[in-house]
Amino acid sequence: MAELIETSCPRLLKCGDRELDLSRPHVMGVLNVTPDSFSDGGRYFSGNKPDLTKLLNRAEEMAAEGASIIDIGGESTRPGAAPVSIQQELDRVVTVIEAVAARLPTIISVDTSTAQVMLEAKSAGAGLINDVRALTRSGAMQAAIGTGLPVCLMHMKGEPDSMQRKPEYDNVVAEVLAYLQARIDCCQAAGLSQEKIIIDPGFGFGKTLQHNLQLLNNLDEFNRLRFPVLVGMSRKSMIGQLLDNQAGERLYGSLALAVLAVAKGAHIVRCHDVAATWDVLRVAAAVARETKI
Repeated sequence: MAELIETSCPRLLKCGDRELDLSRPHVMGVLNVTPDSFSDGGRYFSGNKPDLTKLLNRAEEMAAEGASIIDIGGESTRPGAAPVSIQQELDRVVTVIEAVAARLPTIISVDTSTAQVMLEAKSAGAGLINDVRALTRSGAMQAAIGTGLPVCLMHMKGEPDSMQRKPEYDNVVAEVLAYLQARIDCCQAAGLSQEKIIIDPGFGFGKTLQHNLQLLNNLDEFNRLRFPVLVGMSRKSMIGQLLDNQAGERLYGSLALAVLAVAKGAHIVRCHDVAATWDVLRVAAAVARETKI
């Protein structure tokens, strides 16, 4: 197994008043405050409103299971998802972030592309911004820089409502790398410091099964950009296409992809099944270092 982190990447990622030690892999647990996310949409809703008690209970479970980061999002970005208003997104996530931040020492990530949500999430206690649109939405760049938080820049071809309509690439690895490098350059030129950047190739976001497999098989190429790498493949359709199963039946496939990703240099694995994922990452990291993690 290759080294899990490039020496040029920061060893400590400062996330507000908390830190993430990037010398070992980490689990980012998914907490969707949405009624329509592909895997757990609606699970934490009562009627048409988020159920704060259920959300807090799940956040506590994930922290106890080994999540270093809890990723809270109020806008579904599944294939075919419709956009939500800024107020809807704020109503869904801000109170939840405040409650989780007050209850747990775990780093909170806000899964958003919206400037106002970034700013209010920071005030509520978020320590990281996870943006599937890589700070391209109006006002997002300056808002993200203004928070002082690290940002994950993800590649997505198109928008969620259309991204899976026959996506095409001449060379998916080269094109995704070029896109991320361009976004890194743009963000740094605007004032986002190097130590605050994370990258994500965007598995399932405007990619076919073949594209996803090619990206994973060449994930070590992304370490050449010299930034921490985050991946999210948990329960995604690529597993369903390989195993012919539904989202709730994809645990074992998700675990296999998580281990392969870490072996190829991923630093953070975004997932739904925290306990199982943390177990396999600890074993993978222990083998790489020949010592218990």
